[in-house]
Amino acid sequence: MCRNIRRLYNLEPRATDDEIRAAAIQFVRKISGFTSPSAANKEAFDRAVGEIERASSKMLRSLVTASPARSRETLNAKAHARSRFRFGAVENS
Repeated sequence: MCRNIRRLYNLEPRATDDEIRAAAIQFVRKISGFTSPSAANKEAFDRAVGEIERASSKMLRSLVTASPARSRETLNAKAHARSRFRFGAVENS
């Protein structure tokens, strides 16, 4: 999976429409190979983003789980800790 696409299911607070759209754009960019499509491909690119966004929203609303929702703050803190471990903590002088 593209590392810029984040898990959006079972989060508290729930994924926003903007987050779902951003993930759809990243997905279409990944599979098309376009960061920014040419004028000739823009319509197809935008249509694909819209379709994936709608399908993703529908899927996220339909999923069920018995697990408690994951805290965004906890996930962000874990990601920050992994990043500090991987790249080293930056010292402020």
